[in-house]
Amino acid sequence: MAILRNKYTYLLLFLFATSVVKSQISVPKQSVSKMKANFLLPKDSYKPGVYWYFMDGNLSKGSISKDLESMKKAGIGNLVFLEVNVGIPRGKVDFLSKQWISLFAHAEREARRLGIEITLGIGPGWTGSGGPWVKAEESMQHLVSGEVVVSSADKAKIILPVPMPKKPFFGEDNLPFDFKKEWMAYYKDVAVLAFPFEGETTKIADIDEKALYYRAPYSSGTVKPYLPAPVATQTGKSIEKSAILDLTSKMSSDGSLNWTPPSGKWTVMRFGARNNGAITRPAPVPGLGFESDKFDTLALNHHLDTYVGKLLGSIDKISKDIPGGLKRLHMDSWEMGAQNWTGSFRLAFIKSRGYDPLKYFPVYSGNIVGSLQESERFLWDLRETAQELILKNHAEQVKAYAHRHGLSLSIEPYDMNPTADLRLGAVADVPMAEFWSKGFGFNSTYSVIEATSIGHVMGRSLIPAEAFTAQDNEGWKQHPGSMKNQGDWAFAAGVNRFVYHTFQNQFLPDSLKPGATMGPYGVHWDRNQTWWPMVNAYHQYVSRCQYLLQQGRTVADILYLTPEGSPHVFVPPSSALRGDTLADRRGYNFDGCAPAQLMKAHVESQYIVFPSGARYRILVLPESETMTPELLTKISSLISNGATVIGNPPKRSPSLIGYPACDEQINKMAGEI
Repeated sequence: MAILRNKYTYLLLFLFATSVVKSQISVPKQSVSKMKANFLLPKDSYKPGVYWYFMDGNLSKGSISKDLESMKKAGIGNLVFLEVNVGIPRGKVDFLSKQWISLFAHAEREARRLGIEITLGIGPGWTGSGGPWVKAEESMQHLVSGEVVVSSADKAKIILPVPMPKKPFFGEDNLPFDFKKEWMAYYKDVAVLAFPFEGETTKIADIDEKALYYRAPYSSGTVKPYLPAPVATQTGKSIEKSAILDLTSKMSSDGSLNWTPPSGKWTVMRFGARNNGAITRPAPVPGLGFESDKFDTLALNHHLDTYVGKLLGSIDKISKDIPGGLKRLHMDSWEMGAQNWTGSFRLAFIKSRGYDPLKYFPVYSGNIVGSLQESERFLWDLRETAQELILKNHAEQVKAYAHRHGLSLSIEPYDMNPTADLRLGAVADVPMAEFWSKGFGFNSTYSVIEATSIGHVMGRSLIPAEAFTAQDNEGWKQHPGSMKNQGDWAFAAGVNRFVYHTFQNQFLPDSLKPGATMGPYGVHWDRNQTWWPMVNAYHQYVSRCQYLLQQGRTVADILYLTPEGSPHVFVPPSSALRGDTLADRRGYNFDGCAPAQLMKAHVESQYIVFPSGARYRILVLPESETMTPELLTKISSLISNGATVIGNPPKRSPSLIGYPACDEQINKMAGEI
């Protein structure tokens, strides 16, 4: 990778050829000649791309064609198509109207003509999958609760109030008036439970995070990369599980309860499903709507058919033989937050975890059922079930939808992601990262390590990055020369395609310079830049680098295993890196790996080998005291077959499955290893 720091691009090819000779790999002269030809004149598939943003109704055939022709001339080979509203005055073309769909079809035809690939976001705005067509019952949901304390001495009729929804992560002011009414109106009863009143009881810390009511953006710098399974030391009273009564069948639709409490005081909790307040953002006004349920395949497919399906119906049949046009669907950085409920969640939990979560419902609101250890393990199982549903019923279904229509799927699997980033990214055909221009915004370089790890372990040859994005303090300061060092860092870190953020559609008259912007966002990578007529040479340099970096297979010695559980952000230990926000690997190359990925590995000649062909000399265990028996069994098998594994033995399982026998099993296996 050090060769990427050299200023002469032709030296790249020379050193690559030299390395082939030194490694005594037999490469036919024909292959070397082909490689040289592709290096000198890289094909369009190796060229950099741009985020092509449209500002809520401001678009025309003329501006679309001019943008695409300028991209072709400048050496841009691909783009991500998105429309947003970030405060720019609205245009006249309503999102998803007949005129808008016609303009999209025009853009797709022009991209085919010019050989430029289009990647389409799966919803309005820059993140998520939703819109005004998503009904409240198809939206992301929370399990909420309200409670009353009753006594056997009370003669009054017991009325259980309807539980209130949790506040939306981005606040109620973020909800337009009509959606705020729907958010407040949607409610569906789930269960009613009662248990003896215990007075003041100990509450579980950080329950909104642990129960997946909220997942804040990791890029904000204030969010834990993962939720460690704590050694649960309990003080105070808790709810005895065996004393919990299921009164669901005894409540009428008006909330009245046909039940007479036994002696003493009782707490009665009413549980129901509420919308979580997540809406498309920052969507064009006609595209504002609830986010679809990420646990429900039916809700997702309704959304995809309504949005993507309409666009697919407006364009010619997709063909792999045609180099340009629509080629990929895209899930951008996860900014919809978390959900912890759907109509089938209880059944899915029973099927996946093997026990009924009903009597643990009070844990959702921070109550301790049984013991703190028991309740924390339930919350771990809750998050695992939520992760499985997102992966299976959302991400994998989007991928299946894309494949049915001759498309692939790219995913940026990070930020407010309630799953493990490496798990979500592994679903993608094309795992994608993001990095901001240094000094002009957030630090999301962790996503580069994540996406490249996914690509290497899974054998994905293309690992793009949303590149050099910025905030309003950038102000046209960036240019190819100022970005060279950071670009070389990204290449050395494993990124092999730049997708510059952003090329704003230039809908204003050409006489108005420097033209339209995406409000305060992005480096200005468009045809109205003063240096745009000269940028082709820089793009050619980038294309040559990207061509070489997409060949062969990355070599790394160390594989860091992440802890089980979700959410999770892979952050390598500080000993593995050197430098500041643009950190380099220290001494040895490494990748990160999720436990689910490791389950597919085997051992060859003491190397840990994946189906993709990725090979590692050493497996480093996470700094965690917990591990499920299934994972420890796999690690034991790798060791038995000659793998080198470094780390401390686990002490217990994080799950309630098989508890407490599972902990005895863990200690026994760890002792044997």
